[in-house]
Amino acid sequence: MTTAPYAIHARPSRGRLFPEAESPTRSPWQRDRDRVIHSSGFRRLQYKTQVFINHEGDFFRTRLTHSLEVAQIARSMARHLNVDEDITEAIALAHDLGHTPFGHAGEDALSLAMETWGGFDHNTQALRQVTILERRYLQFDGLNLTWETLEGLAKHNGPVDYPSGWLRDYDAAHPLDLHTFASVEAQLAALADDIAYHGHDLDDGVKSGLLALDDLANVPIVGPALKEARELARNLPPRADPRYGAGETGEPPAEGSVAIPAMEQRLRHETVRRTINILATDVLNRTKLNLAKLDPRSADDIRHADHQVVAFSPEIADANAAIREFLFAKLYRHWKVNRMTHKARHVVAELFATLGASPGLLPDGWRDQALAATDEPARRRVVADYLASMTDRFAMEEHRRLTDLSVPG
Repeated sequence: MTTAPYAIHARPSRGRLFPEAESPTRSPWQRDRDRVIHSSGFRRLQYKTQVFINHEGDFFRTRLTHSLEVAQIARSMARHLNVDEDITEAIALAHDLGHTPFGHAGEDALSLAMETWGGFDHNTQALRQVTILERRYLQFDGLNLTWETLEGLAKHNGPVDYPSGWLRDYDAAHPLDLHTFASVEAQLAALADDIAYHGHDLDDGVKSGLLALDDLANVPIVGPALKEARELARNLPPRADPRYGAGETGEPPAEGSVAIPAMEQRLRHETVRRTINILATDVLNRTKLNLAKLDPRSADDIRHADHQVVAFSPEIADANAAIREFLFAKLYRHWKVNRMTHKARHVVAELFATLGASPGLLPDGWRDQALAATDEPARRRVVADYLASMTDRFAMEEHRRLTDLSVPG
């Protein structure tokens, strides 16, 4: 199928920072996606927090499963809009590579610790990961992704009017046009991120027992979806096959959560899938209207538009914001989550304080970089890179090694 004129096309591409021969079997965007999947940063996402810290249960989402769900939604929408699926997937898979251990709690602690030394945010850290910190290739540091993929990572949430010091310096050396919008493909990845995390956080919240299905009844979009699911369940004929209900016990409980009865489990899944469908369908419909009005003839027409082209309708945008408010009030700030958040911030803050004050405690490689740094901000940046690279369990183990005399260093 021929892609739309406003899609990103391999020819012309702005290429890679370090020139490479093109692959005879893959497009540039397929190579970018494959390099992300094979990267060490991507593998580590399997042990990084989404909402629930890794050891709290095997059935909860991690940053890795979140990224896969974002990629699935984004790629489906890209196909429907006839834009490039592969670069959409590459951006979606890479968008969280800069996340710290313990999710936003870890990022908050590291951002506060780095405030004096140039700041920290996971979007910029994702760019650092793919341009500097991955060290797999003989010819260059980083993954040497295409300009278009790097642009999407930098700007998928919109133009960057006030870049951090590192991003400002990188943009000066390898301009990413930070003042413009990103491509349709990158914008799709950004909205897919919203859709995916609202869907799976509702799912995990009920699965954990911190939310009940009845708590969702008055949430826009979600409440009507739950009502439809319950009506559907009432109208289904009884099924004797044990694979479909009789003798079915539901999902095993995660530690600290509750067993989920089989019907409740099915209702939860049905509610979430309907919610995701409503959100994604609205994005597609609204984006088609926006594209028809703009009538773009190239990807640059998308970049230089005066508004984001991929968007929710105003009504669904308000409903989506209400879902976010509900999750913040009832899940992200639940007292049990608050306790884990408090401990996670404490671990990251203590690690930064200890290693920042004594960089000689860093392991080989990281220690050499820190001691070779030309000034204190550069040394602190090495420590931040080291902490951001950690998984939840490695951060906890490293904290014990540095603070508990009974644990070997």
